[in-house]
Amino acid sequence: MAVLTKEQIIGFDDLKSQVVEVPEWGGSVIIRRMSGVERDSYEADIYDSKGGSIVLKRENFRAKLVARCLVGENGERLFSDGEIAVLGKKSAAALDRCFAIAQKINGMTKEEQDNIEKNSEAGG
Repeated sequence: MAVLTKEQIIGFDDLKSQVVEVPEWGGSVIIRRMSGVERDSYEADIYDSKGGSIVLKRENFRAKLVARCLVGENGERLFSDGEIAVLGKKSAAALDRCFAIAQKINGMTKEEQDNIEKNSEAGG
């Protein structure tokens, strides 16, 4: 395997996307991988540290991920962080479908989610 240069790394399109049919919304959407900055922002938004434990903040949990991954044809986010609450009011079935794909393409495994849940329950 070749050793990459900085220019090659920067120039490589690693934010792949997937088109997802969302019948509840009457069409398809594009779900894109998050950048490192977006993933860090997402994790900072859903986790809280209380008394040495990590607590999962559940409010608009799905919408927070979907908002960071839902993009237009130009690759730009459709929903800003300030619009997460609006997105969270949409169909749970539609959000679940988009959330599942966003988890999959961002490498958020079932085991990772189980560990988060376990730590959240232990933390109170």
